Order: sequence, then structure tokens, then C-alpha cells
Amino acid sequence: MSEAEAAIPEAEQRAVSKFLRRMLPILVLMLLVNQMDRTNVGFVQDELRADVGVSATAYGLGAGLFFIGYALFEVPSNMWLERFGARVWLTRIMITWGAVIVAMCFIHNVWMFYGLRFLLGVAEAGFFPGVLLYFTQWLPDSSRGRASAIFLGGSATAYIVTGPITGALLELHGAGGIAGWRWMFALEGAFSILVGFIAGFFLVSRIQDAKWLTREEKDALNEAVERDKQARDRAPSVSRMKLIFHPQVAVLTAVFFAMALTGYAITFWLPSLVEEVGGLSPFQIGLLSAIPWICAVIAMYTMSHFTDRAPDRRPYLAIALVLSATGTFLATLGSPWFGLAALTLAAVGGKCAATLFWPMAQSGLDLKIAAPGLALVNSLGNLGGFVSPTLFGYLKDTTGSTNGGLYTLSAASILAVLGVAFVRHTNRGERAGSGGAVTVTGEPVAGEVR
Repeated sequence: MSEAEAAIPEAEQRAVSKFLRRMLPILVLMLLVNQMDRTNVGFVQDELRADVGVSATAYGLGAGLFFIGYALFEVPSNMWLERFGARVWLTRIMITWGAVIVAMCFIHNVWMFYGLRFLLGVAEAGFFPGVLLYFTQWLPDSSRGRASAIFLGGSATAYIVTGPITGALLELHGAGGIAGWRWMFALEGAFSILVGFIAGFFLVSRIQDAKWLTREEKDALNEAVERDKQARDRAPSVSRMKLIFHPQVAVLTAVFFAMALTGYAITFWLPSLVEEVGGLSPFQIGLLSAIPWICAVIAMYTMSHFTDRAPDRRPYLAIALVLSATGTFLATLGSPWFGLAALTLAAVGGKCAATLFWPMAQSGLDLKIAAPGLALVNSLGNLGGFVSPTLFGYLKDTTGSTNGGLYTLSAASILAVLGVAFVRHTNRGERAGSGGAVTVTGEPVAGEVR
């Protein structure tokens, strides 16, 4: 046991361990399903074009509209979570997004596709930061890092399992006279609703309502959480407009935006690129689509082992971004199999970059703006998820190829390398209690922004 752990009261340690055992499994499952429902549309692009008339441009716009709805309602959703409690609000989020996914099996024109993708973003808004806010209500700063790492593992796993599961469901094509993509949306949406109802039985909003904690454990955990809350409340709040023009926040937002462009472009367009191999069943396409993410997750955790104690992460981040740029450029050359290998390199670079980016961003911002600054970087940077699929769709329809989009991603990653040079370096390392959070997948805790 470390000195820090030895200093924690035994009752508090027991309470934290019980929370991790009882609450985290269902939260990880919810996140895995969340990521799957967000990206499953990438596997049915051709089906939507054939059955509904959704062109590549319309597909890209619809895929991106998710992020507009998500960005608009992320902050209000967190406010409602504080009002209604995590049990009610996280369950509501999951059930409603599952209902939207089920509704997508009834799409019959492009406007329904647009509307439902936007509504999916609205429904999902606040889930990820809501769970991390839930951690602040239950866990002291000294225990949140471990909980966040376990929870975020569900996001990494989702990239791997989405392809095979979705591909297997698409094999139901023709069963009952129903298209496979409709089966996929119906069954994955129904599963989301089921998990949402199950979560309603397991989640506990407040420490004092946990029947599996003793009175001593409740008191110890409440005291620790309240102590951290008072420390956060003493930090000054910062206006959103001032943050937007803060030099370091602006640089970090630009770098993360470039990273999001590549990450979401691969997520939404990888299945269609794999399909160009030819002669593959939907399940085989799903399996092959998982390869880049398997390699990326392995590389991500391997690299973090060597860079966690690095005095300066910027050179490593620059290398990861160069790998991403190289992969997206090489994907324009050679056969589809070569393209898959190139995109694997791009995914490795992108995931490793995300692992390096957030710890570096957290340590590079002043404590007084760390929490709201990271939240703003996350919110604005994730709009790359709207831009990249929209751009890819437009270029696919106008040029007959996605090469122009891949060139754009390469250029964006190279520009991000230049941006890394302007990120402030500090030897203070990661700092506890700043209100930010280090993640391995690219999303920090939402902070207070007025």
C-alpha cells in the first residue's frame, strides 16, 4: 500500500471499493453500448443509399449532425442531472437514445435520417460528462482517477466489438422480409433500452441512499467528497468568452479539433473502405473493421506505459500525429488491403495522440482555468465529428473518391504538429484537484463554464 493510500481512512477505502464493484460494471456497459449506437451507422452506408436514397453527401451530413445536437444540449443535460439525480437522468438518457435508434429502422427518406441523427445527439448529450460528474458526487479526487480509467476502458472496447456485433446483425437481412440494417437498428436500440431499465435498478444517486454502505462508510465518504467540493468551490469561475480567447485554450482546441477530424472520419468511413475489398459478408466487414482499433488500443496502452513519466510529452504527441498523417495519406495509395493497413497506422497514431493530449493539456493550463478550459476544448474540438464526415460525403459525391478527404486529414494532422510546439510545457505533471481529468480516449470531465 502506498503512503497516499495509507493516509485514507479505512472506512472511506471500503466505501470506494464497494462503489467500484457495484456501480462501475453497469456504467462501463452503458458506455460500451453508447459508443456502439453512436457509430453503427457507419456500417450501413450502402444500404441507406440503396433503400432510402441517402447519398454520400447526405450520409456524411447526417452522421455529423449528431455532434450538433450533442454540443447544444451537453451543458443543459449536466444541469438536469444535478437536479434529478444520476439514477433518473442517466437512465433517461439511455432509454431515449435507445428509442431513437429503434426509430431509425423506420427511416424512409433522407430528412428522417437527418432528424433522427440530430435527435440521437440530443438524447445522448450529457451521458459521458454526466457519468464523470456522477463520480465527483461519489468519489474524492484521490479515487476518481482509478474509476475514470476503468470506465473509459469501455469506450476503447466499444471500438473493437462494434464491427463484429453490427456485422453479425446485418446477416439477418431478409429474415421476416426485413432488411438487415433495419434489424440492426431495431435490435441494438432495444438492447439499449433494456440496459437503461436495468441501470435504473442498480444506480444510486446519493451516498446516503446506498443500502450496501454502513453508516460509518457513508459518513467517511460524504466527508471526503464534501472536502473536495469545498476546494473546487473556492476556485473562481471563468466566462466562456474569456476562455475562447485564452491562448493556451485556443491552441489546445485547434489541436484536438484536428485529432477529432481524423478519429471520426475513420470511425464513420472505415466500413465502406473495407467493403471495397470485395466479396465480403457484413460480418467479415465488421471483423476487418475491428483490426485498426485492436492495434490502436494495444499501442495506446503500451505507449502510455513508457510515456507516463516522460518529462515532456510534446515530442511523443508530435510523433503520434505524424503517424496519423502518414496513415491517412498512404490510404489514398494502393489496393483496399493496403488502405486498411494504412488506416490501421492512422488509428494507432490517433489513439496514441489522444492518450498523450489530455494529460499534457491538463498540466499545461493554469489551475484556475483547468476544469472549464478542458471542458471547452472538448466541446469545441469534438465539432470535428461534424466536419469530417460531412466533408467526406461531399467529396465522395463530387469526385467519386474519398482521397480528397484523406489528404485533408493528413494536412490537419501536420498543422496540429505545428500547434503542439505552442502548447505550454510544465514539469508539474498531472495535478489532482484541478477539476480536470486525464483520460485515455479523449474526453475530459466537464467543468464549470459560465
